[in-house]
Amino acid sequence: MNKNFTAVCAALLMCAMIFIFYGTFVLGNNVTFAEEACQKEIYLTFDDGPSDKVTPKILDVLKEENVKATFFIIGKNAETRKNLLKRAADEGHTVAVHSYSHVYKEIYASPESLLNDIEKCNDIIESVTGKRANVYRFPGGSFGLNEKLISAVTNFGMRYVDWNASTRDAELTAPTPEQLYTAAVTTPADRNRVVLLAHDSTTKTTTAKALKSIIKYYREKGYAFKTF
Repeated sequence: MNKNFTAVCAALLMCAMIFIFYGTFVLGNNVTFAEEACQKEIYLTFDDGPSDKVTPKILDVLKEENVKATFFIIGKNAETRKNLLKRAADEGHTVAVHSYSHVYKEIYASPESLLNDIEKCNDIIESVTGKRANVYRFPGGSFGLNEKLISAVTNFGMRYVDWNASTRDAELTAPTPEQLYTAAVTTPADRNRVVLLAHDSTTKTTTAKALKSIIKYYREKGYAFKTF
């Protein structure tokens, strides 16, 4: 057999094995990616919206840059902002479930409470988009959660998605766009697949201001922009 061909096959096999481990351990359950296991991809994700002040600005930048993203919404915020859900869906973005209330004590009181919260949020998504979302992000992430809560979500047919990089817009106090940009490009640690956490809630005004620079960086690094 041709030695070059054998070497290529071995490299592809190793890359696939790394991809399988990474997808299972870091990103949660049932999350699959494109066929090219070594392609550089970034998933822009925005939590806690929609908000009148920030979400439209983020949507404007995404439209201008021709980039799609995933919005993990809070149902109670969306009830009076269904126009923003419709705009996001109409422009090709994924509208997914984050929670209805975002009150941890209520959501995580029991598996039944968790599923009821998901369903209440999904009712709003369906009323706008005509279909229910099957992608979910645990408030606070799945890290350290009771396995019964995680199993309740997966057994319900939902895929959950965590993150492996962050703008840190929920951690820093009054961050500048430059600080958010720095976090967005350094926390992934050169991974081939980046799931970037950001927020589009009312107070995250600098997130929208940093977004164009973040997109430019990843585009120049050869990343393809994907949605869940």
